[in-house]
Amino acid sequence: MKTNKIFAMLIILAFAVSIIPMTQVKAQTAPTVKTYPVGDVVPNPTGVGQQVLVKFGILQQAGSVNFGWTRLTVTVVKPDGTTETLGPFNTDSTGSSGTLYTPTQVGNYTFTTHFPQQTNPVDYFNMEGGNMILAGTVLLASTSDPYVLTVTNEPRPIRSGVALPTEYWSRPIDAQLREWYSISGNWVGVPDQNNNYWVSNALYNDYAPESAHVLWANQLTTGGLSGGLWGDGQVPAASESGDAYEGKFPGSIILNGVLYYMRTDPGTQSTLFAVDLHTGKTLWTSNDISLSFGQIFYFNSYNVDGIYTYLWQETSTMNPDFSSNTTYTAFDPFDGNQQMQIKNVPSGVRAYGPSGEILIYQIDYANKWMALWNSTDCGLQNAVIGTPDYGSWGNTAHGTALGPGLDGANPRCYSWNVSIPAGLIAGTSFFAPILKVYPDRVMSMDFNATQVRVWALSTALGSRGTLLFDKTWQAPAEWLAGTNTLNYVGATSEVKNGVIALWDKELRTHYAFSTETGNYLWATAPEAWQDAYGWGNAEHTWYFAYGKLYSVGIGGIVYAYDLATGKTTWTYTMSDPYNEPVTGNNWWGWIDLIVDGKIYVGSLEHSAENPVPRGAPYICINATDGSEIWRVNGMFRETRWGGNGIIGDSIITTMDTYDQRIYAIGKGPTAITVDAPNIGVPSGNSLVIRGTVTDTSPGTNDNSMKTRFPNGVPAVSDESQSEWMLYIYKQFERPSNATGVPVIIDVIDANGNSRNIGATISDSNGAYSFSWMPDIPGKYSVFVTFTGSKAYYGSSAESAFVVDSAPDATVAPTEHPASMADQYFLPLSIGMILAILVIGAILALLLLRKRP
Repeated sequence: MKTNKIFAMLIILAFAVSIIPMTQVKAQTAPTVKTYPVGDVVPNPTGVGQQVLVKFGILQQAGSVNFGWTRLTVTVVKPDGTTETLGPFNTDSTGSSGTLYTPTQVGNYTFTTHFPQQTNPVDYFNMEGGNMILAGTVLLASTSDPYVLTVTNEPRPIRSGVALPTEYWSRPIDAQLREWYSISGNWVGVPDQNNNYWVSNALYNDYAPESAHVLWANQLTTGGLSGGLWGDGQVPAASESGDAYEGKFPGSIILNGVLYYMRTDPGTQSTLFAVDLHTGKTLWTSNDISLSFGQIFYFNSYNVDGIYTYLWQETSTMNPDFSSNTTYTAFDPFDGNQQMQIKNVPSGVRAYGPSGEILIYQIDYANKWMALWNSTDCGLQNAVIGTPDYGSWGNTAHGTALGPGLDGANPRCYSWNVSIPAGLIAGTSFFAPILKVYPDRVMSMDFNATQVRVWALSTALGSRGTLLFDKTWQAPAEWLAGTNTLNYVGATSEVKNGVIALWDKELRTHYAFSTETGNYLWATAPEAWQDAYGWGNAEHTWYFAYGKLYSVGIGGIVYAYDLATGKTTWTYTMSDPYNEPVTGNNWWGWIDLIVDGKIYVGSLEHSAENPVPRGAPYICINATDGSEIWRVNGMFRETRWGGNGIIGDSIITTMDTYDQRIYAIGKGPTAITVDAPNIGVPSGNSLVIRGTVTDTSPGTNDNSMKTRFPNGVPAVSDESQSEWMLYIYKQFERPSNATGVPVIIDVIDANGNSRNIGATISDSNGAYSFSWMPDIPGKYSVFVTFTGSKAYYGSSAESAFVVDSAPDATVAPTEHPASMADQYFLPLSIGMILAILVIGAILALLLLRKRP
């Protein structure tokens, strides 16, 4: 025991001695440090009027990521001798920074960095130099060597971007193909009623389908006609589709070209599937993950700059006091491995921030406060600000994957918490609070049979919690007289000229209020009477986009209302000539997506009876004028209680309740072949160029497809596409009027000249042929091209043939001129002989007659 005490005293003494030199050093006058200024201009040389980056700073880094060196300037001497001073500037923690500059003269510009004397504010250890830089150390002023920028009349070359694909493409997309951002959107989850951004603004899907062409079809579960006649009515019945209350394909998402969906069945284990969106191939499955939503998260820090993607599972447990604890668990979309876990996640209205961070807005009206929970702050709660961990997401957030997890109740998970005025109240819709989130405000409305109240609170820095407006509008007397049913419609994605609205079920009317002021704006004309049926937006879809409110319900008429006036700008009627819909003359309409200037509308039922109505439409409508872009009847029948169509990488995926398959809709690949005579063609003769154009989408490689179409699935015209897809994927009767696609034919002749020789159209078997008479002998290369259509990407093929030269003409025998003897003597001699013979014959006859 005594030995231990002595040992402890020695350790304390050693520690005390070790800190004496540091204390003494700090007591001394702070030292000075020579600085080493640097500067550069890129690119160099450059053209006049072209922007360059001027870089400047010193080689010494700052002691913390929270500050940099201050008051640096850059002197610029122009070609004409005039001087300009840029700055003053502050650097980042690396000790350097930069500014953009545009030269306006041809010649040499000279730049010089000036670093003013200043004092280091904190102690820090210079790991490179192995020495301590103390707080109070004076960094001496310095001036860099001049650095020269050469400016010419010739503009510098600028790397051109990469064109959008003209052939079938897949993931991953090389990061250098920056321009492809516009066609490679993601779908992170089913939007809530407050922030339905993904349906009405499914951004970055600029190749959204312009035809009903199917890429692939995967069986979700047992589906389609069972066979035989069933029940008292002896009906041909189909497998159950999950409607009602047992919906399939719920909450599906798309991340980086992969579709994630749950195969669910009440009372059984659910399975998560990860499927390549471009091929239909299943990548992995899991029985341990219940998918709730997805996340595309952009983390940009001093260490890491890049995207993290997650599959999130949300689980809740009930406490004895009936409160609940919510846990978020993140999984890697690549393989399903757990990445991190956040416990004690607060309740509130969830939204996504500008970098994809998960935000939860909490408002306690009784205690008058509002707070913002931020998943990024939560993930960094254990990191020390200014350290490498604080700038590295993976090391910090992912480090909790297998441990106790992150604590969502930690104060560091909150970006801010502010007081709010008393007396505010939010309405509810389907048991959830109404709270529309904008970058600079949150907004709500409360309504009853006598009034509508609309208010907004600022969330902008410097005014958070401030009441922007609080307006009350007296409702029409009819609301109270008819005990009318009111439902929240939603709000536009932008505040400027924006609208927040509600729906009167009995009057079938939308009422709009300004998101800028809260003032009442307008009411629409009544919709079809059938739209009064259903429970608000449980049976009626309505979304804001492109300066309009789009609305459709059981009545089967799509309405487009102008947001400035509330006037109806166009309608589209989902009629059926065969009276199949059970809800009336029109199909019950349901808006799936609004994207790329198009509205995709399907049809569904609350709980269908067998035999199910045939020909339920899926329609693509022009969002501007309501014209029909394409429509297919009986191909993709929606589900009311499961998941509907979603889009990513400009490909729509949707479940069909007719056959319980998942379909991918989009532009597909093709293959064209060409065959030319493989023996010489005599000059002056015609020849036939022939081949096929086939659809090579992943779905056509299914074994059943190969059996039905051993020569491949023919590619057909856009006009034939809808009926053709029913034939190919649904086994409907083969269309008798299907037409093929155009084929362009070019040659390079024996003289090396390239020329077009014509075009033709393939037939419904995919075959084409073209007759042509070559005009010169020799070898020809022939090129056939299908340039593509709304349904297909193009394809091309090459072959060759030879035209033989014409044979030489046969040589006739040589003729000589006749001699004088041939011309005169020979004919005379022959004539005399014949005359003598004739005379002789006559004399002989006369003598015979004179005999007795």
